[in-house]
Amino acid sequence: MVTVETQTSLSACQPVTIRKDDRLLDLKNTVRVPKKVHRSPPKPYQMSASSTTPSVLLNTGVQMPLLGLGTYKVLSAEDVDKAVDAALLAGYRAFDSAAVYQNEAEFGRALKELLPKHGLTREDVFITSKLDPKDQGKRAMEGALNSLSRLDLGYIDLYLIHWPGTLGLDATDQRNRGDRAQSWVTLEELHAQGKLRAIGVSNYTPAHMKELMQSCKTPPAVLQVEFHPQLCQKELRSVCKEFGVCFQAYSSLGKGQLIPDPVVMEVAKNCGRTPAQVLLRWAVQQGIPVLPKSSNPDRIKDNARIFDFTLSDADMDRLLALDCGHKYCRDSAQVV
Repeated sequence: MVTVETQTSLSACQPVTIRKDDRLLDLKNTVRVPKKVHRSPPKPYQMSASSTTPSVLLNTGVQMPLLGLGTYKVLSAEDVDKAVDAALLAGYRAFDSAAVYQNEAEFGRALKELLPKHGLTREDVFITSKLDPKDQGKRAMEGALNSLSRLDLGYIDLYLIHWPGTLGLDATDQRNRGDRAQSWVTLEELHAQGKLRAIGVSNYTPAHMKELMQSCKTPPAVLQVEFHPQLCQKELRSVCKEFGVCFQAYSSLGKGQLIPDPVVMEVAKNCGRTPAQVLLRWAVQQGIPVLPKSSNPDRIKDNARIFDFTLSDADMDRLLALDCGHKYCRDSAQVV
C-alpha cells in the first residue's frame, strides 16, 4: 500500500513524504500556485492500492506518477502492446506520447484493450501527449483535437506544447512568440472544457517560461525537459519552483551515454543496482518525475525498481558533480 501525505494548501512549500512498504523516501516536492492564481486547495490524496508508483501533486490538484513510460520510437502495434502490457504489470501508471511520435492511435488502442486485463480502468492511468510543432499557433486547436481523437480515451491528463518554435519558421523568427502564445490560449480553452486535465510545456527555456507566466491565465502545470547528472538545469528548476510548475525529466540516461560513465557505474556497483536504476533514482529522490523509454519488457521492469532503495547523500553529490551543461537532445535556447 502506498500513501502520499501532503499539505492541503498548495501555497506552502512542504516536503512530501512517500511511504512504500514501510520505507520512507523524502522527496522535496515544492509545488506552489503563483500568487495571482486563486484556487481552492485540493483534498489530500491517497494512491489506490493497485498503484505501485508514488505521485506528485500538480498545481491543478491532479496527481501525476513519478514514474512514467516514454514511448518515443515505439511505433508498431506489436511493440506498443508489448511495452504497455509489461509496463502495467510492472506498476507503471503513467504513459508519455506525442503527436510527432506517430503512435497515439496504437497507444490508445493498446490501453483500452489491456487495462481490463490488469484490473484497471481509464481513471487509473495518467496519459500525456504533446502538440506537434507544425500545429503551433493557428492550427493548435486542430492539432490538440486530433490527439484527443487518435488516443480515443475520453480526455488527456496532461497536454504539452512540445516545442517553443513553429515547424518551418527560423529559430530567430519573431512569429514564434505569437504562435506559442496562441497555442497556449487554445490549451487553456480545452483545459477549461475538461478535455485536457492539465496543460504544460516542453523544451522551454527560462526566458520562454517567464514570458508565458506574464501572459497566461492558467499557469502551466508541468515543464518537461532533458535532465540528468550532466545537465542539472539549476536555473530552470529555480524558475519552476518560483512559479509552482512541476519540473519533469526526459532523457534521464543521456540517450544511454551515461550508462558507462565511471561514476555512475561505481555508484551502481556499490548499491547493487543497474546504472539506469541509479540515474532514475537520482532524479526521483529529488522529487523529479522521470520517463524512461523502452519496448523491452525486462528493461521496463528493471526501470520500475527505483522506489525500494535510497542513494546516500554522498552518492547524490557525486552524481551532481557530473554537471557540465551537456545536452544530448535538441537545444531550444536559440528559439526567440
